[in-house]
Amino acid sequence: MHDRDRQEGGQVIISRLDTADPAYQARRRAMLAKLADLDAEHGKAVAGGGEKYVDRHRRRGKLLARERIELLVDPDSAFLELSPLAAWGSDFPVGASVVTGIGVIEGVECVITASDPTVRGGASNPWTLKKTLRAADIALRNRLPYVNLVESGGADLPTQKEIFIPGGQVFRDLTRLSAAGVPTIALVFGNSTAGGAYVPGMSDYVVMVKERAKVFLGGPPLVKMATGEESDDESLGGAEMHARVSGLADYLAADEHDALRIGRSIVKSLRWRKLGAGPRAVREPRYAAEELRGIVPEDLKVPFDPREVIARIVDGSEFEEFKPLYGPSLVTGWATLHGYPIGILANARGVLFSEEAQKATQFIQLAGQTRTPLLFLQNTTGYMVGKEYEQGGIIKHGAMMINAVSNSTVPHLTVVMGASYGAGNYGMCGRAYDPRFLFAWPSAKSAVMGPAQLAGVLSIVGRQAAQARGQVYDEEADAAMRAMVEAQIEQESLPFFLSGRLYDDGVIDPRDTRTVLGLCLSAINSAAVPEAAGFGVFRP
Repeated sequence: MHDRDRQEGGQVIISRLDTADPAYQARRRAMLAKLADLDAEHGKAVAGGGEKYVDRHRRRGKLLARERIELLVDPDSAFLELSPLAAWGSDFPVGASVVTGIGVIEGVECVITASDPTVRGGASNPWTLKKTLRAADIALRNRLPYVNLVESGGADLPTQKEIFIPGGQVFRDLTRLSAAGVPTIALVFGNSTAGGAYVPGMSDYVVMVKERAKVFLGGPPLVKMATGEESDDESLGGAEMHARVSGLADYLAADEHDALRIGRSIVKSLRWRKLGAGPRAVREPRYAAEELRGIVPEDLKVPFDPREVIARIVDGSEFEEFKPLYGPSLVTGWATLHGYPIGILANARGVLFSEEAQKATQFIQLAGQTRTPLLFLQNTTGYMVGKEYEQGGIIKHGAMMINAVSNSTVPHLTVVMGASYGAGNYGMCGRAYDPRFLFAWPSAKSAVMGPAQLAGVLSIVGRQAAQARGQVYDEEADAAMRAMVEAQIEQESLPFFLSGRLYDDGVIDPRDTRTVLGLCLSAINSAAVPEAAGFGVFRP
């Protein structure tokens, strides 16, 4: 059990981390190398379509997507960018031609999406769609006003087969947000064609920039082809036409800065109020966030104590541990983070045994009774296998834990610090279990199992099949297969690969974990505390 010092507000974790230890320094160097790679990939997203297209955009007197966001949100406020690595490893630019995130406008937390017109005119590719749908889901589940900064050429036509049919959900989501009483606001800065036109068409409030915004289902060339009619951009879909004739524009802005000013004014006029719990007094942890960069070993088979992480992210480094002597491979307990009460489940030794699964199940039920949000800190190789454990009921106990996670209605947050393999990913609230937010550290890896184990399983199956056929097993081919499979699984389990497919909401610097979680907890409480719900059948 980790040393703790009892204080009036709880038990303070006494850190055993030795920052002068060569092992710590080695872990820190490995993390810094990964963070340098992360910065480089983020730089690609910020670069948009590249210098040529950025310069052309600026020559037209236009602001870049992130500049628009910066002028929209309150001065010196935080902007939590989401999915910045979307499309990583695909044929499309990193970032997926759209910026999404949570920002504060006139004191109100809002989900903001901004088309990046320097990337193929802001056209939506399959990853743009996934990223946009995720942003809308966050707005709806957390009751956050949704602000779209629009300048889009519609669908990326060469990939229309992957966009057209599922893309209708973008417009469905806008109407569902409005129906749920969550305001939707569109600020239109340039051409918004085809699908791009329906975004303002289905928003509650629409602002268009004079002489710049062009909103139409079909531009002049398409109208000519479809009907033979001759038309021009302004009469067909110009901002003044929509403000004076069609009525699509509620506000006509003189320029981009004016549009952003009007957007801020609209949010202010909402008189938005949070429905959830407010934070208590905030206390900083007793240990430096910088030290989080040296905790996770580069070799994820080497365990680490998650209490060292908890001590550096929770208020006052105070943690009331639950069942500390039972199921020690899973640490559970209560804390506050930026003033918000939370329950924490953190893997200590990777493997989940029956005791850990039962402990987690009880803890999740307790959090449900007190309506306390849960934070899952993942570093798991999955549930234990073997005859002894199968006979001891690992399947039904693991199922109990997954049942509890699946049907718990309190908000869940997940951070993947290290390994996230097998059904451990499920029990510790991976993406399939709908955590409100999920982030990964650069040290994270996730797959059905570790690369060596997966390759080994395939080797055993192949060897047994050859023996059953009475054939001599090809050892050379086996070695080549194992090397190939290990390399493939290693690549596919890395955080950039997974984040590129939106299996998380971003890869973050470990030292930013407390800040990111604090922003998420604040955003979550824009919505009312969810009602309690029942669980499925727990097998005895």
